Amino acid sequence: MARLPKLAVFDLDYTLWPFWVDTHVDPPFHRSSDGAVRDRRGRAVRLYPEVPDVLQRLRDLDVPMAAASRTGEIEGANQLLELFDLDRYFAHREIYPGSKVTHFERSPRGRSLPLLAQVAAEDWSCFLPDDLL
Repeated sequence: MARLPKLAVFDLDYTLWPFWVDTHVDPPFHRSSDGAVRDRRGRAVRLYPEVPDVLQRLRDLDVPMAAASRTGEIEGANQLLELFDLDRYFAHREIYPGSKVTHFERSPRGRSLPLLAQVAAEDWSCFLPDDLL
């Protein structure tokens, strides 16, 4: 079996869901009576369809996971993680504006690991430390 990362770090916008939480949807979010997650205007908000299976597979392989996002919509991003029941996969969350390098440095697990032992899922590679590219 291939060597697994000691930590998998996931961006949120355009990695777990197909939008920017701070510009394309309108928080707060809620679960409607039909079970869909909706924004303030009642528009359905969805994950990429593969996300739950990917996260579950990593969990089954005992790969620790963290969420990291530069969004300014911190509350909305956390709300979506909870409403989609994704928060159970992430041992740690670094969700605030700033550098992804800071996200990695502040993550307790990431701080104790060399960057080469980590894998990141990020839609814009320019936000990742050079060691992860």
